[in-house]
Parts: sequence; structure tokens; C-alpha cells
Amino acid sequence: MKMTEHSHHDMADTPMTENMADHDDMSQHHMHMTADPGMANMDMTDMKRRFWWSFGLMIPIIIITPFMGLSLPFTLTFPGSNWVTAILSVLLYFIGSKPFFDGAKSEIKAKKPAMMSLVSMGLLVTFWYSIYALLANQFVHGTHIMDFFWEFATLTVIMLLGHRIEMAATMKAGDATDKLRALMPNIAHVRHGDMMMDMPLHTLKPGMIVQVLAGEAFPADGVVITGHSQVDESLMTGESQLIDKSENSPVVGGTINGNGSLDLRLTQVGNNSFVGQLQGVLATSQDQKSRVETLADRVASYLFWLALIFALVALIVWTSLRGLSAAINIAVTVLVIACPHALGLAVPLVIQRTKSVAAAQGILIKNRKALTAANHLQFALMDKTGTLTTGKFSVNRIITYGLDETQAVAIMSALDSQSTHPLAQSITAYGRQIQAPLLQAENVTNIAGYGVSGMVNNTHYLLVSERFLSEKHILFTPLHDEGSISYLLKHDQVVAAISQGDTVRDTASEFVKHLVQLGITPVLVTGDNIKTAQNVSAQLGISAIHAQVSPQEKIALVIKYQQLGDVMMIGDGINDAPALAQANLSIAIGAGTQVAQAAADAVLIANQLPKIIDFLQLIKRAHTKQIQNLWWGAGYNIIAIPLAAGVLAAIGLMLNPMIGAIVMSLSTIIVTLNAMTLKASPNKK
Repeated sequence: MKMTEHSHHDMADTPMTENMADHDDMSQHHMHMTADPGMANMDMTDMKRRFWWSFGLMIPIIIITPFMGLSLPFTLTFPGSNWVTAILSVLLYFIGSKPFFDGAKSEIKAKKPAMMSLVSMGLLVTFWYSIYALLANQFVHGTHIMDFFWEFATLTVIMLLGHRIEMAATMKAGDATDKLRALMPNIAHVRHGDMMMDMPLHTLKPGMIVQVLAGEAFPADGVVITGHSQVDESLMTGESQLIDKSENSPVVGGTINGNGSLDLRLTQVGNNSFVGQLQGVLATSQDQKSRVETLADRVASYLFWLALIFALVALIVWTSLRGLSAAINIAVTVLVIACPHALGLAVPLVIQRTKSVAAAQGILIKNRKALTAANHLQFALMDKTGTLTTGKFSVNRIITYGLDETQAVAIMSALDSQSTHPLAQSITAYGRQIQAPLLQAENVTNIAGYGVSGMVNNTHYLLVSERFLSEKHILFTPLHDEGSISYLLKHDQVVAAISQGDTVRDTASEFVKHLVQLGITPVLVTGDNIKTAQNVSAQLGISAIHAQVSPQEKIALVIKYQQLGDVMMIGDGINDAPALAQANLSIAIGAGTQVAQAAADAVLIANQLPKIIDFLQLIKRAHTKQIQNLWWGAGYNIIAIPLAAGVLAAIGLMLNPMIGAIVMSLSTIIVTLNAMTLKASPNKK
């Protein structure tokens, strides 16, 4: 990152924090899930409340209601208990079934009936047929029809539990645009004649003149008309650079102003601004990714049609053979046996177990669809700064001209001791490392856009950029190092020069080698210049390089590579967020921005890139577990539904509801135990 045109670290230490904490608190309390059309924007708090109410209603139902007409050891019946069961079931029907009915409406509207439609069909059949059985048994003499209140209650609670688990795995997947919006200030200082007036951002229009004070975020895109400062544009580039801004310089909304005050004329506001367009791209990417159909959805869709078709055919055939009453009983049996108790838990239990194991490995899973994304990865697109590098500056080289190096570092450290900027902290840290003398600086002054000055040992010094030297016509020998370069002046003479740069992570090289061993091609994608990108890629052995890439270009690159194969994206910056949302699998660095973390499928909490390799291996095993559980959960349906419909009735083999329910219970136990057997990599303790 060559910065010879940029000033020394004179920018105020104003981090790009989020200024809408109240909004975040509310989103934590009132989270929505928009992963699938069928899930119908279910609210996590509402789902939790419905689950516990349903669970409380289920307990007495299974105690006082015979299982498939069979009294179990704990069954407690009494006169009128069947009416108590009916009342409790009516309450459960209205409390517990609504999320599934809403989801089924969305699936059917989208012409993609899947899990919600299958569950809704089971709930409707078991509840209303049970109500019919109750009334017929009570008011029609000599009639005894078996009800399914027991099955209705357990299906409702098990499915609510399964979807609670799934929602917990994805509840923060959609808040990246909110995080991005929070980077903008709440107000702008707008000029009205000779006065400045604070106005909300939604009232801004192109052509307005606004003032941005030191340390403030720019409210919209514009062009500087007066003033001089430096701007942190890492929002756009991901690079820790300070860019000089003066008259006619363009600025971007959301970036952070330095120590100077700037007046600018707005050019793009709202959705047309850089952040507005970034929000649009991010939202589109997340929406497209959220609509990718999961394997569980496809299995549920097949079972829905399988059960519906067999039930209708059985109704028609058995009506002609035994009459309508017998045919209805057989059709209902088919639909009851199709109730997806085990299928509803097959995937959520694996998700929950995988989250637990991954957390122990230092990875936070945020999107359940990450569990199916690692099997066919061909490319790993990686940001540079903060991902493959530490994102922290360190001293690369010091050149002195007639001054002792240790003394030069001591003077620079004294000038920078009052600053919290990363570049200044790098110098002071280096001073401590080499045990340079502790000197005191007096009358320290920031030179806006250039550097800093002060008195050390009664001598005036400046620590400034190359641009300052050029404009003041001071003779010097320029350094051509990569990174940020500053010059120490004494009596207008250069006495030392210091170059600082980002450093490659210790684990980056090992990580890239592991990717190649897995058959995944590493690709470096950075907003930095090509020379710096080539330097980092050479150290890591990466041949595919894309430099000076904007956020929009990053997402275009992801789409381009997706045409060749599945893509994993790894990044940490705001400018990485749209690409993270677009990729088949995305991982954000835990030390990065909240926008990137919100857009990603998973977050690397442990500060070690090879943990991602462990994660890829884990989710491959988790995907295998999902397949196994889906076979266990759906396999018995595939066999039981035709048998219940009477396909083999000619040879005396016909499945009754009790046997089907017993097999269903065993299947549910099997998928639970199978999910719990998922462990970390065999070579990990």
C-alpha cells in the first residue's frame, strides 16, 4: 500500500462504529427470519412463545389421550377426558399451527409446496379427523372411530422445536443492511445562507452544501468545495489508508473525516449514494441466496406429493371396493403416516450439533445453509487486508541521515505518544520494542493533511508526508517502500524516514496450502494496488489476483467465478459484505466489521485461518449426517405410505396407523442419536 502522496497519521481516532445501538437492541429482541418463502417471516420471540404454550398443552394431551387408541402405562383417562383433550387440542391448534399454515400459504403461492405444506397437511388431517371422530363416537350410536389427538399434539410441538432450532441458526443472517445503514450519521449540517442547520438525512437533496466536522461521517456523496482534511475510505477499499481531500475532491457517504473541516456540495443522496447502492446490492444478494432450495425442502416436497397422490388414489380405489367410509379411513391413515415427525428434526438436530462443535473450534455458524455449501467448493476468494494480513501496521524499515536510529525512533514516538491512530501506535510500539529512550514532546500540533509537529528536547521536529516535503520544496531522498512512509524533519532537513506496512498473518501460508490440497483454488481480491497485491500473493503462493477492486466489482467477481464452480468468500470489511452475501459459502473474520459478520454465513472467532479448513471438513461430515437423517426420516414414509394405501393388500399386507406410528417414533429416535454422533475432526481433541 504505497502512500507517498498521503500524510502521516493525523486523522482523529474515530472508529467507524455503529450509531444506532437502540436499533440493534430492538433487532436482537425482535428478530425476523426470512430464509425461505415457506417460513413466512416468522418472528423468533413469537415462535418461542408459541412453542412453550404448545409444549404445556401437549403434556396433558399425551397423558389423558390413548396412543392410536392404545392406553399406555402412563395414560390417565376419566369421564369426560376426551372432551378435555378436544378443548386442549383446539387451543393447541390455534396457538401452534399458525406459523405452519402461514408458511404453507407462502409455499403454495410460490408454487413450491415443501416442509410447511407437508406439516400443515398433517396438522389439518390429524386435528379435524380427530374432531370428527370425537363427535361421531359421542353422538352416533355404535360407532367407534380412532382419533389422532396424540399424534396432532406431538407433531405440532416437534415441528415447532425443529423450526426454533433452524431459526436460531439463521436469525441474524438478514441484518447486514441495517448494520450498513448504521454507518451513516443521523443528521447533516446543511448551509442555509449564512447559517448552518442540522437536518435529517432523508431531507437531503443533490446540490445542497453541507459541512462535515472533524471525526464525523459524511452524510452522502459529494465534492469538496472548501477545506482540507484526510478521509478514511476503508468503507470502499478495505484498506487502512488516509486519503487527502481538498477542493474538488470527491467524497463518499459513510466514510470518516479526519481532523480538518470540509464543506461539500452533495451529488448523490439516499439510494443513489454509494452506501445506498451497496445496500441494494447486498439486499439482492442475500435475498437470492436465501431462496436457494435446501435438500430438506426437496425431500419434504416429494413426500407432500407422494402422500397426497396416494391418499387420493386410495380414496378413489377403496371407495369402489369397500365404500366411502372405509376409503376415508384408509386415506386418512396414509396422510397421518406421512406426518413428518422425524423429518422435521432430521436437519435441525444436525444443525444444532454442528453449531456446537464449530463453536468449540472457533467458528460461529450464522446461516444453516452453510452446512450444505462445502461439498463442491472450487474457488476461495479472499480479501487481503485484515483477512490474509493482520490489518495492523508495523515498522518495516527506518533510514536515518546523520541521526542515531534509536534516537530517531524515540523522537517519533514522543511526537506520536498522544495519538491513538494505528500508524502512530505502530511507531510507539516499535519504540518500546527496541527500548528507545522515553522522551517528552511539547506543543504537539497536528498539521491537517500532512502530519504532526512538536518540541522534543527544546528542538522543533516535524513528522510529515512526502507531499509536505514536495510542496515546501524541501530536498530529500524519497523511499520507494511499500506502505505508509513518513519523514522526520529537524530545521527543515530530513533526518530520518520510516516505512510502515501491513503484515501477512502467520497462519495464512499454511491455510493457502491446505486449500490447494483440498482442490480449492485460492484467489486474492483486494481494493489495494496491484503491486502490494502481488507482493502478498508471492509470499503466499497465490497466482490468481484481482487488485483495486470496488465492492460492486467484488460481487461481480464472485458471480463470475460461480459460473465455473461453487465459491467461498472470506473477508472482514464493509466492502466485502455484498460479495460475502453472494458467495455459496461466506466466512467473516471475527475481528472485522459488524457489516461483514452480518452478511456472512459463518464468523471465524478464533484468529487462525487454518480453523476454516477444520470447519470445511466439519460441515462436509455434517452434510453426510443430514443425508443419513433425511433417509431415516423420509425412508419409512416412502415405504409406509404405499403400504398404508393398500398397494399390497392383495397379499394381506396393509399397514395400520399404530404400526406406522411406532415406526415413526423409532425413526425420530434414530435421527436424534445419529445427529448426536457428529464430532470434531478425528485428529482433533
